[in-house]
Amino acid sequence: MNSESVADWPAPAPGAAPMAKMIMAQAGLETRTLVRNGEQLLLILVPGVIALAVLSTAFTSQAIATGFERRYGVLKRLGSTPLSRGGLIGAKTATVIAVEIAQVAILIGVGLALGWHPNAGPGAAVWVALLVLAGTAAFSGLALLLAGTLRAEATLAVANLVYLVLLGIGGIVFPLTRFPASARPVLTLLPSGALSDGLHAVLQHGAGLPVRDLAVLTVWAAVGIALAARLFRWE
Repeated sequence: MNSESVADWPAPAPGAAPMAKMIMAQAGLETRTLVRNGEQLLLILVPGVIALAVLSTAFTSQAIATGFERRYGVLKRLGSTPLSRGGLIGAKTATVIAVEIAQVAILIGVGLALGWHPNAGPGAAVWVALLVLAGTAAFSGLALLLAGTLRAEATLAVANLVYLVLLGIGGIVFPLTRFPASARPVLTLLPSGALSDGLHAVLQHGAGLPVRDLAVLTVWAAVGIALAARLFRWE
């Protein structure tokens, strides 16, 4: 190699690459890793999306809709009929359950079509149904407690705030196993934490009946529905 050819080489440019280039390179690496581990991602994602559907439908959507029904006098007219508070709560919860049956069927179908293979035991379908029913009752009771005691605008604000908090720390977006071990016992006492934890245990880890998670959801449901039935105001 002669000195002339060496002189023609470009001068070295030490230092980091531009930030945008580094971000794109790292994003490409993360995407390739994600694609290679797509089945593991679906194992984590599908239970979380089912829990998200229950939270969104039974709590946030129902609280806001009922709050504005109360504001515009729809519930006042219902209050003049023989329908009791408990009857209204039961009717709204049954409607939500019907919607969620369709949602869960679609979500599971899409997951299976994308290659999801749940690591589930023989009783998984029953355990998932029990978790969804208990979670729906819990969130429905809390939604109607908010909608029946607060003004519509306050219900809108509180329901969205609670929704965002539960998305962040309630095991919906991130499984509870991603949180510090010291925080998990507290987070599993949240209705969203119990629902998500139970669904992940059944569909991802092949667990049997999630007794603890069902017990937590049942307590939330009993307290929420009892308070809503007692405190709900028609107008």
